[in-house]
Amino acid sequence: MKSILSVIVLFFLSLGLNADNGHQLWLRSKSNIPVQVVNKRSSAILTIARQELQHAWQGEANQTVVLGLTRDKQIKGDGFRLSAEGVHANTERGILYGVYELLRRQQTGQAIRDELVNPSWENRLLNHWDNLDGTVERGYAGHSIFWRAGNDSLTVTPEDLKLWEAYARANASIGINGSVLNNVNASPKVLSAAYLNRVKAIADVLRPYGIKTYLSINFASPMVIGRLSTADPLNAEVVDWWKNKTKEIYTLIPDFGGFLVKANSEGQPGPQDFGRNHVDGANLLADALNPYGGLVMWRAFVYNPSDEDRAKQAYNEFMPFDGQFRDNVIIQVKNGPIDFQPREPFSPLFGAMKQTPVMAELQVTQEYLGHSIHLVFLAPMWEEFLHSDTWQEGEGSTVARATDGSLFKQKHTAIAGVANIGLDDNWCGHDFAQANWYAYGRQAWDSSLSSEQIADEWLKLTFSRSLFVEGDQEVVLPMEWDLNFLKPVKQMMLNSHQAAVDYMMPLGLHHIFAAHHHYGPGPWWAPKGMRKDWTPPYYHQADSEGIGFDRTASGSGAVSQYHEPLQSQLSSPETCPEALLLWFHHVSWDYKMKNGRTLWNELCYRYDQGVQQVRQFQKVWDQAERYVDRDRFGRVQQRLRDQSLNAVEWKDACLLYFQQYSQRPIPYDLERPVNNLDDLIEKDQRTIRAYE
Repeated sequence: MKSILSVIVLFFLSLGLNADNGHQLWLRSKSNIPVQVVNKRSSAILTIARQELQHAWQGEANQTVVLGLTRDKQIKGDGFRLSAEGVHANTERGILYGVYELLRRQQTGQAIRDELVNPSWENRLLNHWDNLDGTVERGYAGHSIFWRAGNDSLTVTPEDLKLWEAYARANASIGINGSVLNNVNASPKVLSAAYLNRVKAIADVLRPYGIKTYLSINFASPMVIGRLSTADPLNAEVVDWWKNKTKEIYTLIPDFGGFLVKANSEGQPGPQDFGRNHVDGANLLADALNPYGGLVMWRAFVYNPSDEDRAKQAYNEFMPFDGQFRDNVIIQVKNGPIDFQPREPFSPLFGAMKQTPVMAELQVTQEYLGHSIHLVFLAPMWEEFLHSDTWQEGEGSTVARATDGSLFKQKHTAIAGVANIGLDDNWCGHDFAQANWYAYGRQAWDSSLSSEQIADEWLKLTFSRSLFVEGDQEVVLPMEWDLNFLKPVKQMMLNSHQAAVDYMMPLGLHHIFAAHHHYGPGPWWAPKGMRKDWTPPYYHQADSEGIGFDRTASGSGAVSQYHEPLQSQLSSPETCPEALLLWFHHVSWDYKMKNGRTLWNELCYRYDQGVQQVRQFQKVWDQAERYVDRDRFGRVQQRLRDQSLNAVEWKDACLLYFQQYSQRPIPYDLERPVNNLDDLIEKDQRTIRAYE
């Protein structure tokens, strides 16, 4: 009996050794190597910097590392000078970021040399679309880490404090220095005294990691919680209300960052409700925040149910106001002109607003890219976006340079990412979705980083160089691990975004998702009475002659919002990048592509290519099993299976639906559809009914 019990105990211990819920993210390195840390000052931030070095040092034993504050004009903001001997910076946050950089290079095998390291943007924020009841809009990783429902919703527990600190540490390690704690579709209650006390508790935990706290606000708050009769931004009582509320916030949180505002968009209140404009609304808040150094991030995600092309509306609405905003207002613009599509051209507002700071809003959570089910590494998409040339100040006027202060004089610079974080053990729902949180922080810090380097770093930091055999974990030679795990899995990550574009919306197709939840295909969805710009047919424009949205001069004219020579390039099907062809052009089914195929055949091959790519991902991951702990391997394997099934549904749904218009056969060397169109439509309708 004792022998049997011993075997059972050893079995479960072996399972425990291989158990990994993903909660450690990329911060897994531990070390017993002693290090001597020298710094002449003491503070909460510097204490953390010292502790991180002592926790994860991988250099020579007893080496002396100097952490020094300095006054160096070449160091920008929270940048730093890095060397093998230590870190020097103008700010304590800079020292902390330098320590994380030093440790990251040790752990990933990158060279540590004398180097000046500056951030691309001053403010690098996560936007949490978290509701005060704990739900998360477009969240796929469980409930909010900040808010919850119930009688204890405002009670701060030891578990809360521990979770918030782990969150803050992860952000600081990749250079994120700001968090907007609540949804842009904001409840006015967040500005009430009870909720502000919870915000203070969160801010107190984030502060030692160099992170400022921000709030999304509801523009009608003076009416809802202030009991005023109006929220008119030019009304004296409203002005005083916002000044007093802002003073109340800064009394509680002296380093409060500012307000994020969604106004007159998708039903949210705003200054236009009172006959005013965006300038009036933004400047009202900017004046209230200015004495404390706070920022207003005013979102440009605006569109109305009209005959005007939705892609044009933000540009048309904001360009007339260029130069009229206070210097502590930044216009926050989604990367593309529609809404976080798998591939979009950059919004023409980037670079066009030359007298007003503009910041990019990226979506880390995968609202339109398979939720937390699909493995889609987003760094290549963001790299493509940030390096896109606006031509606004000649060649080389990239989106990154148009927003980071190097092209236009601006007091503040910023970038934002809509977070993919929740209460799931692994934070992000999918273990590989952690890579998107990591990638956003790294690209926000340094827009010149390549997707390949970021993927390489994340894999080395997140997966141990080990072999898992029958419950035992063995160290393997770096060359073996690199060849059999790092190289193929990294390539899988780098190929994953293009694969998703191919099996969802290739060649510039966009917004043809299932309604409401945005998971799966729905190119047919257009219920009677629904706003046209909320329906897929509005965007794909498929008919018997062809497919695509004509945004040239003969169509909506949206191409005119881009600067030359880009405008001319995009205006012609022959010179328009094929990746955006159907975004800008309505093209015949028999249009000849550059590879000689007809548009219809190319569409078929692209959908099939995406499906085959995901199946290849499955093979890559299965072959990597020996190098991954049991828990994470199983979770990723199951999600890849689900992704593969959904990719087939995308292919079958879109090709069978569009075939009704093209009246052309699917090339016979391609896999035949395995789903019936009617069944897919019925499945979609059932899902929508359940969602509603």
